[in-house]
Amino acid sequence: MQESTATTPPADASDSYAPTDRTVPTRSPERASYDREFVHSILDAGYLCHLGFVRDGAPIVLPTLYGRVGESLYVHGSTGSRPLRSAGRTEEAPGIEVCLTVTHVDGLVLARSAFHHSLNYRSVVVLGTARPVVDEKERRIALDALVEQVVPGRAADSRPANAKELAATAVLRLDLDEVSAKVRTGGPNDEAEDIGLPYWTGVVPLTQGHGAPIPADDLDPAIALPDYLATR
Repeated sequence: MQESTATTPPADASDSYAPTDRTVPTRSPERASYDREFVHSILDAGYLCHLGFVRDGAPIVLPTLYGRVGESLYVHGSTGSRPLRSAGRTEEAPGIEVCLTVTHVDGLVLARSAFHHSLNYRSVVVLGTARPVVDEKERRIALDALVEQVVPGRAADSRPANAKELAATAVLRLDLDEVSAKVRTGGPNDEAEDIGLPYWTGVVPLTQGHGAPIPADDLDPAIALPDYLATR
């Protein structure tokens, strides 16, 4: 799929992540952005990431929830999960090298030629060492952040994890250090000789929405829908 040559939002060099050999894309590098605020906006708009790592010499990519607190991302899982076992369970452990990605698809770009079909998207790639979080206070902050990332306002409106649940949950922290964003906007980039072809061309916008909340079968009817859900 061919990408547009439109430029990314401008980056302020005084508040940007430093580009590295691994975060400068080989394809359409002009579409990359290292602006801190722009990166945060993409991360804050989502809650599902893909976490890639190598285990026993083979690549593995897992979809999982994440939460952002300042310049750190947190992911969690069972203490028996593979990436969390690989990372170790003490602060002295070296951690695990990962690649974490977040992508939003904003539109389907339909060109006159099959080659120039594309997507409008916003994406972030984070590279680095994910380290286990063992401090109880930070673990609770991380777990609250994961809930808030999905439904803002929910962490204070639910029972926090108890000691048994905390013991069964492992948390990894990935600092936002080696980071880049990439974005495509705009319409198709058809070749000049294809402009006269009799095919519809343009963009089909994609939006994410929330349906009306469905109460659990055993919910007390006296419990009203929280404001943070009613306004979504």
